[in-house]
Amino acid sequence: MSEFDYIIVGAGSAGCVLANRLSADPSNKVLLLETGGSDKSIFIKMPTALSIPMNTKKYAWQFHSEPEPFLDNREMHCPRGKVLGGSSSINGMVYVRGHAKDFDEWQEHGAEGWDYQACLPYFKKAETWYKGDNSYRGSQGELGVNNGNEMKNPLYRAFIKAGEQAGYPVTDDYNGEQQEGFGPMHMTVKDGVRSSTSREYLDPIKSRANLTIVTGALVTQVLLKDKKATGVAYRIGNKNSEAHCRKEVILSAGPIGSPHILQLSGIGDAEVLKNAGVELKHELPGVGKNLQDHLEFYFQYKCQQPITLNGELDLLSKAKIGSQWLLNRSGLGSTNHFESCAFIRSKAGVEWPDIQYHFLPAAIRYDGKKAFSGHGFQVHVGHNKPKSRGAVTLQSSDPSVPPKIQFNYLQHADDIEGFRACVRLTREIISQPAFDQFRDGEIQPGEHIQSDEEIDAFVRQAVESAYHPSCSCKMGEDELAVVNSKTQVHGIDGLRVVDSSIFPTIPNGNLNAPTIMVAEKAADMILGKSAPTAHPVAVASSQDWQTAQR
Repeated sequence: MSEFDYIIVGAGSAGCVLANRLSADPSNKVLLLETGGSDKSIFIKMPTALSIPMNTKKYAWQFHSEPEPFLDNREMHCPRGKVLGGSSSINGMVYVRGHAKDFDEWQEHGAEGWDYQACLPYFKKAETWYKGDNSYRGSQGELGVNNGNEMKNPLYRAFIKAGEQAGYPVTDDYNGEQQEGFGPMHMTVKDGVRSSTSREYLDPIKSRANLTIVTGALVTQVLLKDKKATGVAYRIGNKNSEAHCRKEVILSAGPIGSPHILQLSGIGDAEVLKNAGVELKHELPGVGKNLQDHLEFYFQYKCQQPITLNGELDLLSKAKIGSQWLLNRSGLGSTNHFESCAFIRSKAGVEWPDIQYHFLPAAIRYDGKKAFSGHGFQVHVGHNKPKSRGAVTLQSSDPSVPPKIQFNYLQHADDIEGFRACVRLTREIISQPAFDQFRDGEIQPGEHIQSDEEIDAFVRQAVESAYHPSCSCKMGEDELAVVNSKTQVHGIDGLRVVDSSIFPTIPNGNLNAPTIMVAEKAADMILGKSAPTAHPVAVASSQDWQTAQR
């Protein structure tokens, strides 16, 4: 039995930020609980090794969805961080904030005070942008953000040029004034090493006397008394323990873990809890609902010139890359290899980008398990504003039993149409003159895939999760809202959720940057600090979006 002011459940992308900010005041006694352990593995630190921790049980919850009815009943892999740093320690390190309109959309969904202009100061606060600060970028924050190896491989620039030739704009900074267009991609890497929240927010403050970090701890429920959170119960091995709080319990266990813990605690949909054998403590129907994720597939081409990463996959080449990285944290080991990208609109009438591209100068699966035998390149493409919705559902009162995860990918007809656009627009881009000296035939989908029916069948079999589950404890005031605009759980005192589960809708981009922003903003709310003054900035948008696709 022990007592703290704040108990944070989950030392991930949000939890490490909260631990840093809340313990900065020495009068606050803070407990940080994490099921996983150390993040000191070389495979976590080395950016090019990104596929290893993501697919390792020691570092990630290896969740799988239920058979997805609109994806030919495929069970989709859904890894989530189970290590200090959480998913920021296992992800692809891609730094995308999302479009400004994504956050204005949050406010329209009832998340008062979460529009883009209010969120921007917290994006800036979190980062050190390698080109220095400006109205959109920060230079004093914990996260290191750069472009890796500055697009030394000519294929990166060919992709940007091809987009320009196809009639799209070029943007120097998609996290700045203009997201739409083709340009360099940004990654959370500092001095050649993964810039996770554990490394940047937690490591420098671990010695604070008022901060207790406990690893190997599986939280089994939030303790409640008269609609107030008084602490948590947790398990380390076979030993059960409790920790009590004077102020607040904050769930930062992620889009799968946070709704699961709420449901285990008796907070959620009455029917779900009854079916799982859990006593209802507080009815909140939206817990676990509204689940959203991004899908993507790889568009792969053979390459005429032997300049791709497929030539670096033999053991000797890997040893050289590893040695250079170990010696001076440079070379191919210091990048995630996603160094150019694009954000475009799928059709006329779409106001801001809903398709995202990651370009890779290799033809290889994201998990590293299978590569094209010759030289090739690929672009990851996905329709990023899905209308399909799923749920995270408690199956058992036993905390060790994972919840049921059902995304209902491609349930909505607009999502199917969006992926048809991905196929046709990508082919047009890669067919531009910029790729004439490199392009040597389509590996995947294959030139025989042409009709709507053929594209749909290919997509159902080829798409994979982009590993961006979110929105399962949505913020707002409607019937599915779980937390209010201050991140407090509706109807329960002293309990908050702060992670990507509280997004009302999924942004157009990778989710680590907005998750960290949410934690920065929530920390100020918890501490009663005034929000930074928001200085309105310009946001570029297509003037003829209603009538033109580009």
